[in-house]
Amino acid sequence: MKKFLSVVLSAAILFTLGGCDFSKRSKEHGKERNKVDYVKQEAGGASHGKGSAKVGISMPTKDLMRWNSDGDGLKLKLEASGIVVDLQYAANDVSTQISQIENMINSGCKVLIIAAIESSSLESVLEMAEAKNVTVISYDRLIMDSPYVDYYVTFDDYMAGTIQGEYIVESLNLDNSAGSFNIEITAGDPSDNKAAFYYSGAMDVLHPYISSGKLVVVSGQVDFDAVATPMWATDTAQARAENIIAAFYSNGTHIDAWLCSNDSTALGVINALSYMYPGRYPVITGHDCDLANVKCILNGQQSMSVFKDTRTLVSQTVEMTLQILNGNSVDVNDNASYYNGRTTVPSYLCSPVFADSYNYKEILIDSGYYTSDQLH
Repeated sequence: MKKFLSVVLSAAILFTLGGCDFSKRSKEHGKERNKVDYVKQEAGGASHGKGSAKVGISMPTKDLMRWNSDGDGLKLKLEASGIVVDLQYAANDVSTQISQIENMINSGCKVLIIAAIESSSLESVLEMAEAKNVTVISYDRLIMDSPYVDYYVTFDDYMAGTIQGEYIVESLNLDNSAGSFNIEITAGDPSDNKAAFYYSGAMDVLHPYISSGKLVVVSGQVDFDAVATPMWATDTAQARAENIIAAFYSNGTHIDAWLCSNDSTALGVINALSYMYPGRYPVITGHDCDLANVKCILNGQQSMSVFKDTRTLVSQTVEMTLQILNGNSVDVNDNASYYNGRTTVPSYLCSPVFADSYNYKEILIDSGYYTSDQLH
């Protein structure tokens, strides 16, 4: 069954790598692609001309490979279109990010592309952006609690969670196997709204099996607040996993699956299992296809990782930025799902797939995301 599901979902890469899916496949299926007319113009009503335009890119940190890759990709593509780019990394410090964004606004940036460190910390600086007619694109992490977020571009996070849940269902053959199976859950950062989407997508798949007793959460830790991992930190996930193993699995009870919302938390669980758990190895999910985790997939320590090709995200963000600067209508495909506490943000959602030991070559190597040498 896992091979079959892998083949079916890997076929979707033909669409994902070439561009974003134009329909949202989550709780609200079937929304048609539409456009939002750009109305935030410079004083006097003139549209932004890209010839002398400047764009600010605010990334959280250089410590994670993906933010380096995203920042460099955005800068390269925008500069190739004649845009002046101010790219800054904030070392995961909120005050630094706020200061950098203020400098971008004051230096004349017409568009800000922001991957927020903490989703609710930017209200004051975004108010400043609004006062100066600067358009704000929230990049991959939805900026919360501000009415001054113009667009959101990301992957379908709820769908990413459902992929993880469905992988566990298929891997354990829950619909056909006798008996019950034990599962534990590690979710993401409660300050990152994406973590709630990942969790809810997976749990909407798994909850019926938990309710029926087919899946048993031996620790009893199911609610998001109980399983969340601040800052997506590997060490925090590992410490919690070690406590769970010591308290509930030291008597020889097997763990059949461990739902991990992303790769950094999966690494924490993998570390804890390697130190403390002698039982049958569980199915372990992940998210991001980080290099270390893909190697874990190849050596049998992790089962799968949801793959969101950030090159696709970069390309879509650049396209939207150019549409804004030229005063054109801006492509979005979801106008209803992403309420940030103050406004519903027009969004463009791309579709993820997963990589596992069966399809990793097609998904990750043949697409050029990694080389074979990097994985071996």
